[in-house]
Parts: sequence; C-alpha cells; structure tokens
Amino acid sequence: MNELIEELKTKLIELLNLSSLTPEQFDAKAQLVGGELGIDSIDVLEMVVMVDRDYGVLINSQEVGEKVFASVASLAAYIESNRAGGAT
Repeated sequence: MNELIEELKTKLIELLNLSSLTPEQFDAKAQLVGGELGIDSIDVLEMVVMVDRDYGVLINSQEVGEKVFASVASLAAYIESNRAGGAT
C-alpha cells in the first residue's frame, strides 16, 4: 500500500500542477479536498477520471468521493479494495 500511496502522490502532483510540492512533502494523511492544497471541484473531476483510467476503479457518487478524497491514504485504501486484478 505504501508503494501505491507514493505513486498517487506523484500522479496528483502532476495532475493538479502542484509543482511547489514534492512527494516527500505531500502528507498522505492530510486533508486532500478542502485543505491547504486548494483542490476544487474541477480538480476532483480530474482525479475521478485518473482513478478510473489508471486503476479501473469508479467513484460514482459525491458521497463516495467525499470519503475517498479525504486524503491520499484514503484514496489508496479505496483503490486497493476496489480494483480488479490487484495490480496496475
């Protein structure tokens, strides 16, 4: 799971243009949406698409999305428990 967390940190930094942040500075348990990163609804949509495209995991409701995107750690846990085949 730590490998997935590190992979997600790198992907999110690229996807969301968080160029001032390195994966080492990205706290996996910090609040992702609505936190200090300034992630908005468009960013959330981009993350939903990336999770579906890269991991084959759907986030199909706002309720699920709120829980899943609480932190990088919660996102990794959701992907781990919902992806088919186990590996990307």
